[in-house]
Amino acid sequence: MSDHLPLAPVPVDEPISQGTLVQLDEEAKFLDRDLLSGGSPWRLLRLPGGSKSVAQRWVHGGRVGAGEGRFARTLVQQGLLHPVYPSGLDVDDVDVIIPVHDDVASLRALLASLRQLHVTIVDDGSPDQLSVAKCAKEFKVDLVRLDVNCGPGAARNAGVRATSRPFIWFIDVDVVMDNPLDVLARLQAHFHDPLEGAVAPRICGAPGDSVRDRFEHRFSPLDVGRRSALVVPTGAVSYVPSACLVVRRASYGEGFDESLRTGEDVDFVWRLHDRGWLVRFVAEVTVGHRARPSWGSWWRQRVRYGQSSSELAKRHGERLAPLRVDAWTLAAWSSALVGKPVIGLRIMNTARDQLRERLRPTTDDADQVARELVGRGMMRAGGPLARAVVRQFGAVVILCALLPKLRRRALLLYAFGTAWRWRSSRVHASDIPIAIADDAAYGVGLLTGAVTSRTLLALTPHITKSTLGLRQVLGLKSGPGKS
Repeated sequence: MSDHLPLAPVPVDEPISQGTLVQLDEEAKFLDRDLLSGGSPWRLLRLPGGSKSVAQRWVHGGRVGAGEGRFARTLVQQGLLHPVYPSGLDVDDVDVIIPVHDDVASLRALLASLRQLHVTIVDDGSPDQLSVAKCAKEFKVDLVRLDVNCGPGAARNAGVRATSRPFIWFIDVDVVMDNPLDVLARLQAHFHDPLEGAVAPRICGAPGDSVRDRFEHRFSPLDVGRRSALVVPTGAVSYVPSACLVVRRASYGEGFDESLRTGEDVDFVWRLHDRGWLVRFVAEVTVGHRARPSWGSWWRQRVRYGQSSSELAKRHGERLAPLRVDAWTLAAWSSALVGKPVIGLRIMNTARDQLRERLRPTTDDADQVARELVGRGMMRAGGPLARAVVRQFGAVVILCALLPKLRRRALLLYAFGTAWRWRSSRVHASDIPIAIADDAAYGVGLLTGAVTSRTLLALTPHITKSTLGLRQVLGLKSGPGKS
């Protein structure tokens, strides 16, 4: 379906304008005399000529100077540099589209905060269509009625077809905002870049008094992180939800895949990316999202998220792999888990030595750079790897714990993968059983989705190849004719 989205402008034809304020990504790091690491996905760049001094000038924010626009565009495209545009708001350029299915109370609360905007409600086959129509009339907004429930993707597409302004702001009825105009102004500013196709804020759970509300506030399934980033399928922020999403109409094309009831936002964002558009996550702008009203609906929501992976995998292949890891990184951490850390150290040392030899001809301190890259890379992989195993295959880990010989290691893995969720927040005792249930529901959905979709793509890890060979790890010399 990607052919039904327009192509983005060619990056080389759209340098960052002179005078634009830019800032280097906070996790970008300079190494040696002309190396820069970071980006999304992570990469190592060699900066030619005076490029390093230019990039260093942008560490804490600086302006793009004459002749620097193409270099700035290169770093922006790779997630290493972020333009900072002044907030601007023109409500006459924006159509707000709200899909709704019978939740009139939430719709009323949302509309009360959007009085200054051009709003179109799409009634997605609500049984009580009269109440939705009365609400639309009360707030003097446009209404599109679908006779049957077609799903959120179809509802959003219907809203887009009924409107014409250059920007589209999708908002779900259970989104909560203190100041929608400020949210819109800060998101809309990013469209100064002609390659920006969509921009999303951070979505946190709305505050509440129940145990479920408090958990959701800290660990909303729609919260994709604390750091702003370019959205890239294999990057640190791999997608953004459409619960609150501003889209450039010129990039929209035929929009959401209406055959997907869940995961349609992931599919849409990835297709935008594939057509060359930038999708940006702005963590500094935060909105709320109400938790499901009951434990049953909460559980079903998580299961549906897991189920969506298999249908998405049919469209996007290995992007939906439950694990993405280098073969030797997996081997190193597995060796530590089974009580053989010396193997992992051997792998790290060999990888470091190989990288050092590759860097030596062009790097002043190749040993330091190799230690930095291999050591940091290997250590940073451990937590996310354990988290992914528990999230996707927690049931298998628990089954392994039933076997006496595997019990201690399986429980250690499960505990580490579960606890990784709290790496940057305080642990509350009430969170622990909910977190376990959250992972269990997702895992159930992943398995049932694989069965109903008849594909194992979403259950198949993607193990990437390495330039590191087995003979090198074992310390064996190359055979005749081999290098």
